[in-house]
Amino acid sequence: MGKNWVEKYRPKRFSEIKGQELAVEKITEFIDKFPKNKKKAIVLHGPPGVGKTTLAHVISLEKNSEIFELNASDLRNKKKLQAILRPAMEQRSLLKEKKIILVDEVDGISVADWGGLAELMSLIEKTNFPVIITANDIWSQKLNVLRKKSELIQLKEINYNLIKDILIQVLRSENKFIDNDTITKISIRAKGDMRAALNDLQTVAGLETPSEMVLDERNKEIDIFNAMRLIFKNKPTNDLLSLFDSVKMSLDDIILWMEENISAEYSGEELAKAFEMLSKVDVFKGRIYKQQYWRFMVYENIFLSYGISAAKKDIKTGFTNYQKPTRKLKIWLNNQRSKKKKTIAEKYAKHVHVSQKRAMNEFPIIKQILTSNDIRKELRLDEEEIAYLEK
Repeated sequence: MGKNWVEKYRPKRFSEIKGQELAVEKITEFIDKFPKNKKKAIVLHGPPGVGKTTLAHVISLEKNSEIFELNASDLRNKKKLQAILRPAMEQRSLLKEKKIILVDEVDGISVADWGGLAELMSLIEKTNFPVIITANDIWSQKLNVLRKKSELIQLKEINYNLIKDILIQVLRSENKFIDNDTITKISIRAKGDMRAALNDLQTVAGLETPSEMVLDERNKEIDIFNAMRLIFKNKPTNDLLSLFDSVKMSLDDIILWMEENISAEYSGEELAKAFEMLSKVDVFKGRIYKQQYWRFMVYENIFLSYGISAAKKDIKTGFTNYQKPTRKLKIWLNNQRSKKKKTIAEKYAKHVHVSQKRAMNEFPIIKQILTSNDIRKELRLDEEEIAYLEK
């Protein structure tokens, strides 16, 4: 069937990019202001097939810039980056007036490749040119430093009606006909993935009887942002009951994300009902841990998805910028403080020959004893333990 349709109909101008107007606006602003931006890199993040890499190439065309591209496999080691990326970030383009550095699919980097990621962060600090990075899952723990040093731009899943309009235009350009029902099925099945929709369309268009093509539902992994969008903005449906099965995140983390962002969508009576549903999730979570009765997990899912969705009176419109949970950080900080308390109690208990449990129980008294610098030295307390005692 000739050239792949994904490449053949890849947008070349902003006017050809559909459904990502906010991302186009933000990336344009970033490139236009460089190097006055506070951060020298932006991360385009979102599910596969929404146009992250395409947007980077389009901005280079719109701004008449050379684009220098790397992907996760090029981040394997520090030496390779120094040899390839450092010169690209320092030397002016020979062919164009400007240059853009593109690092594609950075979340594909493995644990073993973190040395390359650290070097990338170092190079970003010194770059003479704007750096665009793409990622499917920017919230991975290994990308913590990258998030802090970059501006984040989220690309949304493309609405199936928009996908359908684009598929119809492609068919007209190819002088091919497929019935409306089949085009609709392809558009819905893609679940916001334009690349998948075009691949399916090209496959179906090559058949003698396209309408006979069986299109099974695509079991697609979704990110937490799209899961929250489906729950907070749309009507409650039975499909929500299995929604979190497609989110690659623990249920405990999902609860924290939902808790953090409910108030961004709901208010008044809706907010009260939503938090009531969330409290019931916590009740069943406690019962599961206490009784080891894992069947209760079905109720966690019901209240967390359908229950919270049903708390609203009407569907929500417009774009909402969901935030990463802060309570997780607070829990971590509290755990760190508890950890220091335990290590101090352990050192004290060993020195005076009592149990660690007793030392923990009597810690308020021990804390008064440990105001003496001589005793602190005798117990060999480190700086962090001393700082904990002085808070």
